[in-house]
Parts: sequence; C-alpha cells; structure tokens
Amino acid sequence: MDQINRPEPRLAPLPEEHSPELAEEFGKARQRMGFVPNSVLVMQRNPAMTRGFNALSSAAWSGQVDVGLKRLIAHVSSRAAGCQYCMAHTAERAAGVGVELEKLDKVWEYKTNPVFSDAERAALDVAVAAGCVPNAVTDEMFAELRKHW
Repeated sequence: MDQINRPEPRLAPLPEEHSPELAEEFGKARQRMGFVPNSVLVMQRNPAMTRGFNALSSAAWSGQVDVGLKRLIAHVSSRAAGCQYCMAHTAERAAGVGVELEKLDKVWEYKTNPVFSDAERAALDVAVAAGCVPNAVTDEMFAELRKHW
C-alpha cells in the first residue's frame, strides 16, 4: 500500500493517559492549537522530547510579532513547502487567533492587496522564500524586514 493510504501509522499516537506526568504539556499544546496533535502524542514515548518540543513551540509563538501574523507566516511557508497537513492546521489556527477571514482568503495576494501592510509583505516574502528553499531568502528581503522589525 502507498504512503498516503497507509491504514496504520508507523508509530501510533498513545492516549494522553499513557503519561499522566505530561498532563501540563498536553494542556499547553491544547491551549496553543485547540487539540493535542498526534505528533505530541507520539513524542510522549520520550517525555523530555515532549517537554522540549513544547518549550520550542511556546517560544516560537511568543514575542513581539503579532501571533496572527506568525500564523499567516506559518501558513504561507507551509504552502510554499507543499505541506497540506501544515496548511490546514496553520489556516485553522490563524482564524482561531483572530486573523480576519478576508486576510486569510487573500494571503496569496499579499504583495498587492491593501489589507496587508508593508511590514506584513516583508515578512510574508521571507516566509515564501524560506518555505521553498531557505537560502532563497535574499539580503534585500532582510533589508526590507529590518525597516519594519
């Protein structure tokens, strides 16, 4: 059977009850995403990995850049990389954190659509380039980012 139609995962997610000591970590994932992703349920086989992944995720979603823009960045980079799974989750979470539906619907028109600011355009340019090939991000793109960030 091919990979897409595989009936069972290679590593099945374990139920949350398997690792009660990770309840706080599962709660963080649920708060961040609205559910506990299978990847976290698989990682619980190594509790340190689950904790480390959650710490990295929490750090990535915090900071000065608006979380809605971060979700749009994640969405366009996922699409540029061709990951439909990630695209679905990033679009859903963008809407879940309050990104206007018009902005989400028009994200691929970001270069010209007036709902996007110059700062957002600069960030999304980098996201698209990095999602395709990380070294496709140019010095000019970074210079534009520095004007806004």
